[in-house]
Amino acid sequence: MTVDSITEQCVDGRGEALSDTDLARGLVDGDEECLTAAYHRWGTLVRTLAGRSLGDTREAEDVTQQVFLAAWQGRQGYRPERGAFVGWLVGITRRKIADALSARTRRTDLVAAAGALLGPVDDTQARPETVLDRVLLHGELARLPAPQRRVLHLAFYEDLTQPQIAQRTGWPLGTVKSHSRRGLHQLRRCLRAQAVG
Repeated sequence: MTVDSITEQCVDGRGEALSDTDLARGLVDGDEECLTAAYHRWGTLVRTLAGRSLGDTREAEDVTQQVFLAAWQGRQGYRPERGAFVGWLVGITRRKIADALSARTRRTDLVAAAGALLGPVDDTQARPETVLDRVLLHGELARLPAPQRRVLHLAFYEDLTQPQIAQRTGWPLGTVKSHSRRGLHQLRRCLRAQAVG
């Protein structure tokens, strides 16, 4: 099925392609074919805006999917009197880009915190508490669910970036980021609890 055939599926009674306004109205009314047509009509614009802001093609693709999912889920919130449908989509895109940038900052902070916990191995100053810390950390890593453990192992012990981990595992970048974030949160919780106890 081509883009043109998908776009033409959402047509008026005379078989003519719908205008932007009519396409938006169909989407708001819950017509899934109009959602598909809207994606093909405006998806490139959304992906381009996300790509320019994020500088990462995969992340831009994730944001594009999030934008159209949010548009579908929040379609009742669209008000034609406030502006064109494409403007509404651009507004959603800006919010999703801001969310992605905030998430990136949080991930960077978590990775930095975990890196500080792991620290470099310095055999010349191997104190007993350093060895115990490493044993403790290794034990906590072993308790993580397998996907989280694999992502963190590849990040810390093989020094791979998240896109490299996605390529190595075959998982989507968003999945890798989620496993990383959840694993680091769980490690932090466990290590803090043991430090207090």
